[in-house]
Amino acid sequence: MPVKKNMPRLALLYVGCEGQTRKITETVGRFLTQAGHSVFIAPLTALPENFCLKSYDAVVIGSSIRYGRHHRSCGQFITRHAQQLAAMPGGFFSVNLTARKPERRDPYNNRYLQKFLKQIPWTPDRVDVFAGALLYTRYRWIDQQMIRLIMKLTGGPTDTTEDTEFTDWKRVREFASQLDQDVGKARLSREYRLNQG
Repeated sequence: MPVKKNMPRLALLYVGCEGQTRKITETVGRFLTQAGHSVFIAPLTALPENFCLKSYDAVVIGSSIRYGRHHRSCGQFITRHAQQLAAMPGGFFSVNLTARKPERRDPYNNRYLQKFLKQIPWTPDRVDVFAGALLYTRYRWIDQQMIRLIMKLTGGPTDTTEDTEFTDWKRVREFASQLDQDVGKARLSREYRLNQG
């Protein structure tokens, strides 16, 4: 799809383990592309050398967690680019298995997300949390056993021969729709300020 001159440019950056965070990011990206945005998608750990955050109109960052922690590279990127992130519309989403439970799908009631937001020097305009996938067949043996124990303690699936996807794709698309509205409002506000000046 050719990039139109005034098409908003969005950077969708992610970091994950088995691919579910990438799938969620790509779903958000498809929605935003269809809504008329120019979308760049890349893993945080493999950004091109010429990547420049300032060349985008908005940014969305997604990170999964493992054993209760978001990826270190995500926090490092946010800290390194905190000033630029604060100057542009932005969203953040967390992908974790606790969000498979209804009460933990609320971003303000998900302790992993709230803890992370308190640790980083950035306040995203929009945050959300999505349930990931339990991919036993892709885990290393030690991870498989650790996660199985966690699932046993928390009432989740424990059959290591089966994978289970918990992601609510309707909620992911709703998040993308909200991001589209956020970028549109920010663009109108910026144009208004320019016209007043």
